[in-house]
Amino acid sequence: MVNRQELIENLKEHFGFDTFKGNQEAVIANVLAERDTFVLMPTGGGKSLCYQLPALMMDGLAIVISPLIALMKNQVDAMRHFSENDAVAHFLNSSLTRQAVEQVKADVLAGNTKMLYVAPETLTKTENVEFLRSVPISFYAVDEAHCISEWGHDFRPEYRNIRPLIESIGKRPIIALTATATPKVQHDIQKNLGMNDAVVFKSSFNRPNLYYEVRPKTKFVDRDIIRFIRDNEGKSGIIYCLSRKSVEELAETLRVNNIRALAYHAGMDSATRSATQDAFLMEEIDVIVATIAFGMGIDKPDVRFVIHYDIPKSLEGYYQETGRAGRDGGEGRCITFFSRRDLDKLEKFMQGKPIAEQEIGKQLLRETASYAESSVCRRRTLLHYFGEEYHQESCGNCDNCLNPPKKVEAGEQLRAALEAIIELNERFKADYIITVLKGKATADVQSYRHDEAECFGSMADVDEALLGAVIHQGILAGYIEKRIENYGVLKITEQGLRFLQSKEPFMVVEDRNFDDAVTDGHEGGGALDPQLASILKDLRKKVASRQKLPPYVIFQDPTIDAMATTYPISIEELQNLPGVGAGKAKRYGQEFVDLIKKYVDENEIERPMDLRVVRSVQRKSSFRPELIRCIDHKISLDALAESKGMDFEELLDELEATVYAGYRINIDYFLEERQLDQDIQDDIYDYFRTSDTDSLDAARDALGDDYTDEEIRLVRVKFLSDMGN
Repeated sequence: MVNRQELIENLKEHFGFDTFKGNQEAVIANVLAERDTFVLMPTGGGKSLCYQLPALMMDGLAIVISPLIALMKNQVDAMRHFSENDAVAHFLNSSLTRQAVEQVKADVLAGNTKMLYVAPETLTKTENVEFLRSVPISFYAVDEAHCISEWGHDFRPEYRNIRPLIESIGKRPIIALTATATPKVQHDIQKNLGMNDAVVFKSSFNRPNLYYEVRPKTKFVDRDIIRFIRDNEGKSGIIYCLSRKSVEELAETLRVNNIRALAYHAGMDSATRSATQDAFLMEEIDVIVATIAFGMGIDKPDVRFVIHYDIPKSLEGYYQETGRAGRDGGEGRCITFFSRRDLDKLEKFMQGKPIAEQEIGKQLLRETASYAESSVCRRRTLLHYFGEEYHQESCGNCDNCLNPPKKVEAGEQLRAALEAIIELNERFKADYIITVLKGKATADVQSYRHDEAECFGSMADVDEALLGAVIHQGILAGYIEKRIENYGVLKITEQGLRFLQSKEPFMVVEDRNFDDAVTDGHEGGGALDPQLASILKDLRKKVASRQKLPPYVIFQDPTIDAMATTYPISIEELQNLPGVGAGKAKRYGQEFVDLIKKYVDENEIERPMDLRVVRSVQRKSSFRPELIRCIDHKISLDALAESKGMDFEELLDELEATVYAGYRINIDYFLEERQLDQDIQDDIYDYFRTSDTDSLDAARDALGDDYTDEEIRLVRVKFLSDMGN
């Protein structure tokens, strides 16, 4: 048994540290005692040291199973930095030449290598299994062990084969490590690796230095990100996107706005990825725009912000990715842009997968959406998800705690939800419970005959959003238990039964609604110069009155705010603002830039270079030119959507984005093809002519149920194109 003094001396000798962090010392002692070890430790907690130090101290070779080539390279480079012997650590994967593989094997056989990093796929090769059988093994380390579980955020089927491979090579102790694991995932890992008797070391998932914020994702999200980065000039940051296309486009947009940024995704060749990673570590660039392929094991402690351009597929993925910020204990800002529409797209991507996989994926997405839309402390929600209770009412370091919404009493609603869960035999998810409480006789409700249940319609007059908030916050309060492994089925706890019998109050905050901001393209934030914004709105009102048009047709509020922030004094500069195309700039812009120039001169305003323009780039794969060309040639938009694999709602989004960007298009032929009655067109057109807003919700309320959303949106496109562009 190694004593504590010997551990400290080895730590100092090999890594230069005088003390261990958190559970590191206890974990390392357990590994050295050759016992199976399970480590749950947040990103930045020092997981790698838990197997690196024992590997250096023990006889034999430690096999480290790791999921990504980039991760292996980074870890090996780091170990070589600490050692005089470059052969101390090697990786064995598909990126190596035959000659390099032979050198690795020679170093291992000579006893020069203490750690060999391999991918699970590499281990499956017979030649590698045969080779490793001839080598004395100290232990196996399974890094990113959550990849074993279907409920983990990076499920890798190959990880399921690790235990049989270990048995084939030679049984030795195992240390499994992960930064993110719910109780369900932890159970999956231990069961699959055959280490149910392992000693479990679980550190707190709380990262007090990280600030969490969720913002509505509008059509001006690129501009919001550019502003944020400029406000944090010189700081290192990572922006995560779900698709390679988004990564490439956003990186290009950042570069044309003089932000040092590069793209990183799995579709790039390994040399480019390595060069990009090194440029980020060496601070030759400030920002990496990446898919989730980037960041695992990256040892950069001073990442100051992590932005999610798209909502992650799971809270585990979100936690791990945000965990790459502030690993040195300093500032770490985690900003996520969220829209319900992105969520719907992610659900569509799951179609065609096995049903069980779809159900798991949808449940993980629901958890992410619930987190994003919740108005309670984000830290509390995150920690609860990972099975850790956070007893403070406010963390003081998330958007919801810094701007707390008003609470309302909802004891009656919670008791109704609890009674419904019991009456329906604790077999259903939150959405279904709400459907029954609202009294909606859907096909499912009728098939279960729950329209005859006593709780059916008992909360018909209560807003659905409030009921959702009540159930979510009832879970956080410990009254309801959500069985994630049963796809989110709700059950009552003992505490919930006691509450049901009491007359205690229950205060809740209503969840946030992101739909309006996303659907209609409006954003918060306002203008930097409110006095100029007010003057510009007066001018807009005069121009609108002269043209006999609603003011929003001339320029929308976000465009006015952008003018009052960036001070454009030429038509060229004006065209770079959101919602201003060439046609709109020429038609209405001159009066506005003249006014701004006069205002700037009279008030001696110095226009900072970085505020003048947020430049956009022409997307190489943009659909807009093709869309405009097809409309010019009167090609059926239904046929166009089908040929592009889009549903019509997605095509409508493109149509709206095109007219809001200032392009003039004529869709009369398509309205005729759709056989949209002229009276209906006239009614909707006249509404927008007299309305103060182009909001779809406002139009729906004013026009009633006689018109579909699709009809309203199509005519809105026609109106804005005719009158504004």
